[in-house]
Amino acid sequence: MAAAKLMVMYPPPKDVQTFERVYVDEHVPMAVKKLAGKTKIVATKVQSSPQGKPAFYRIAEVHFPSLEALQACAASAGGKETLAHAAKISTGGAPVVLIAEEQVFTF
Repeated sequence: MAAAKLMVMYPPPKDVQTFERVYVDEHVPMAVKKLAGKTKIVATKVQSSPQGKPAFYRIAEVHFPSLEALQACAASAGGKETLAHAAKISTGGAPVVLIAEEQVFTF
């Protein structure tokens, strides 16, 4: 069974300092507490893009052991609350949410 991840990509916020404060102080702790079944959370802050201004400011990846575990989490009260909070704090527009299957290549 392949691992899966939920990706949330946030457009550049209207106020970076306010977004960062809410993201770090409220949203990440909520995700840690309420996203049942996760194996890790990776929070990336996009620095630049060779194509010009990046379309996204932050990309969050919530990892799960399987697609079924991800789906169960997303359907739970904690999952719904956390996804709703992600949308609420995204002041630069609606975040893009993706569900992905991981394929890891080790070198």
